Amino acid sequence: MKGIVHHAIYNTLADWETGHATAHLRNGRYQREPAGYEIVTVGPTTDPVVTMGGLHLTPDLALDQLSPSDSALLILPGADLWDAGQELAPFARKAREFLDAGVPVAAICGATAGLAREGLLDDRDHTSAVVHYLAAQEGYAGAKRYLDQDAVLGGDLITAGPTEPVAFAREIFRRLDIYRPEVLDAWFRLFARSDASAFEVLAVA
Repeated sequence: MKGIVHHAIYNTLADWETGHATAHLRNGRYQREPAGYEIVTVGPTTDPVVTMGGLHLTPDLALDQLSPSDSALLILPGADLWDAGQELAPFARKAREFLDAGVPVAAICGATAGLAREGLLDDRDHTSAVVHYLAAQEGYAGAKRYLDQDAVLGGDLITAGPTEPVAFAREIFRRLDIYRPEVLDAWFRLFARSDASAFEVLAVA
């Protein structure tokens, strides 16, 4: 039986930030259990949204229909709207519900600012674009837990900056434990560094 990963979608979302994660979660290749995950999109409502790249997407369900008990993971991509007011604040509040329930949340780029304003980074290891970006967010008190790394897995929270979609995916895979350690390492070497030697490991995975 496939697990379900929920992927938030909203206007201005950054198209490039979550593709590695969703594609490889869904296709099951190299995974311990080859069934893969079903990717279910979640919008503010079920009205269509337009990504930063101009793609028109229709959410599978509205945010108020989403429950942590139905999910293996919530992915929050970056978007211009994270820095343009409180329109996406309900997604940060939903992330709190997930974390309180012990269901992981993965946030990249501007979504980390939304979590910072919600106070969700104060007591968890995390990263973002730069610490100064988070420090400018009202309510953020987590500078001591900021790590200058490509992506960070802090308990049930995965964070990354906007230039690290592959590392972001790696930490999602690590948290969900879908690959054996040597396969996860090879996957990252292939997609992040174009390391041809990784094929030898993946070919027998």
